[in-house]
Amino acid sequence: MTFTREVISRDGLQRLGSIIEDGDDLGEVLALALRAFLELMEHGVVSWETLSIPFVRKVVCYVNMNLMDASVQPLALGLLESVTLSSPALGQLVKSEVPLDRLLVHLQVMNQQLQTKAMALLTALLQGASAAERKHMLDYLWQRNLRQFIYKNIIHSAAPLGDEMAHHLYVLQALTLGLLEPRMRTPLDPYSQEQREQLQALRQAAFEPEGESLGTGLSADRRRSLCAREFRKLGFSNSNPAQDLERVPPGLLALDNMLYFSRHAPSAYSRFVLENSSREDKHECPFARSSIQLTVLLCELLHVGEPCSETAQDFSPMFFGQDQSFHELFCVSIQLLNKTWKEMRATQEDFDKVMQVVREQLARTLALKPSSLELFRTKVNALTYGEVLRLRQTERLHQEGTLAPPILELREKLKPELMGLIRQQRLLRLCEGTLFRKISSRRRQDKLWFCCLSPNHKVLQYGDVEEGVGPPAPESLPEQLPVADIRALLTGKDCPHVREKGSGKQNKDVCELAFSVSYDHGEEEAYLNFIAPSKREFHLWTDGLSALLGSPMGSEQTRLDLEQLLTMETKLRLLELENVPIPEQPPPVPPPPTNFNFCYDCSIAEP
Repeated sequence: MTFTREVISRDGLQRLGSIIEDGDDLGEVLALALRAFLELMEHGVVSWETLSIPFVRKVVCYVNMNLMDASVQPLALGLLESVTLSSPALGQLVKSEVPLDRLLVHLQVMNQQLQTKAMALLTALLQGASAAERKHMLDYLWQRNLRQFIYKNIIHSAAPLGDEMAHHLYVLQALTLGLLEPRMRTPLDPYSQEQREQLQALRQAAFEPEGESLGTGLSADRRRSLCAREFRKLGFSNSNPAQDLERVPPGLLALDNMLYFSRHAPSAYSRFVLENSSREDKHECPFARSSIQLTVLLCELLHVGEPCSETAQDFSPMFFGQDQSFHELFCVSIQLLNKTWKEMRATQEDFDKVMQVVREQLARTLALKPSSLELFRTKVNALTYGEVLRLRQTERLHQEGTLAPPILELREKLKPELMGLIRQQRLLRLCEGTLFRKISSRRRQDKLWFCCLSPNHKVLQYGDVEEGVGPPAPESLPEQLPVADIRALLTGKDCPHVREKGSGKQNKDVCELAFSVSYDHGEEEAYLNFIAPSKREFHLWTDGLSALLGSPMGSEQTRLDLEQLLTMETKLRLLELENVPIPEQPPPVPPPPTNFNFCYDCSIAEP
């Protein structure tokens, strides 16, 4: 800044301006003068509005010349961009002197710097134009195949897209989508003949054969009633659709989208409307209401009508890969909405929930920046309702830090200790004992027997008990089975008392609760057979017996208990780190010191 002020105070800008304006040397001297002039002006000491008209016209001449030094024209374009953005009066001069065709020529030169500066001046001219002029300019540029050129030669160029070009493509996309704003802000006019005809065309495209056959020979009142009923079937909340389209946004833009869908995808449109209008189970998806809300949603996601950001680079490549991109995106999205509606088995009361899911599907897919509409269609249809739920769950766990590598490492370290706790609980439960019901070969009997583990975990004690009597004392049980004699634990169909009974609905229920212990009885193998009173008792006993035998406890109950204990213990350990972000990777270990002379030698006796 000090240097800039000093140069300007010594008439440096005027001297540079005279070099540029005289144009004696069209090579390196001119390029250096333009670069120095631009860098001095960027400090804001002198306003761009103070530049003279002849000076600006001379710079315009450099832009319009065919044979120029490659380093001059990007600088001249950059200077005109700054003039256009800073001075409305000089901006009009630039707009009138630099034809759009000339900028298109610069864009087609395979020089990335020249392309970027030409695009910068183009977006500056568009931003400075009135709404009507901007529409005329954009229509002309689209007719000259600017969109196709950007898509093929800039977005899909071998060279990486620079940040500056990405910003100008974002601005161009925003300005083009901004042309939809007047339609979005205009409610339907019930007295407009053209708009009434458009609504009738929408209705006739869905119900034409049926409507014509029913409508012939009817009175005006009867025909009006029939039309009102068909508009209801079409998904309008009111029999008069004009009332639905009075809401702004989306205003007439929703009608445009519906008409575009009915004309460019007639089979999909008819299928959508007829499929849902014929359902009687309150699960029909209202086409018109969905279209109106979906148009609002797309306008929000694409920022239609919002002012351009000065730094954003968030453009969508598929916008330049498709004519009528907004309407085409609507056609894909309305079919997605119908698909999601069916996946959620939604009713009219679930309309807002469905729209939330569709918003998430569209936002997630747009964030991936698919390069074409077909790729967008493929990706968004792959993102089903179930997949959205799974992603939400994963993100919630990430937010809680549950899936961070340090947390996973902590959980792994805690597992052995907590599994020991679960094992201890299972063995204590076996020591308490359980009443089991005996089952005969013919019918369920009321006889009960009691089994428990001795406090020293050496013996299983069991014996019959009477109905209505509480659990007996372990020392009063007549039978004992040393744990050392147990060979294996059997469950389900492997149990001998289940195999004997064969198949049957009642036996199938018993099979899920059956377990047996095989043990050595003299030289033969014998079995102690159990039918657990509940699924929980089944898990507790099979886990406890597995623990006694040194086998892993693999029941569902163990998994649930371990997860609950891990979650609780992890949260307790992390209480002091609340609101402190946990890094994905541990900090690097510093290198060892060059020597260890700082260590204290304990062998030296103190005086």
